[in-house]
Amino acid sequence: MKINYDPEADAIYIYLSNKKSTKTEEIREDLRVDFNGKTLVGIEILDASKKLPQKEIDKVNLVLPVFKSHKPFLNS
Repeated sequence: MKINYDPEADAIYIYLSNKKSTKTEEIREDLRVDFNGKTLVGIEILDASKKLPQKEIDKVNLVLPVFKSHKPFLNS
């Protein structure tokens, strides 16, 4: 998993997969989710600076190891 903050867009993007998005759904005005087929591959949070203090946003850019399992945990 990779989490990235884009200051120009003021958006946090959570990458749940290396697969490319084939469809985006807007959950609400400030939250979008990306799918590859029926698999959730990413989450975008808009207006991030209104939701998190700047010191927390500065910590957002990180990469976490993803462990493969036999069962996908994020499937629609």
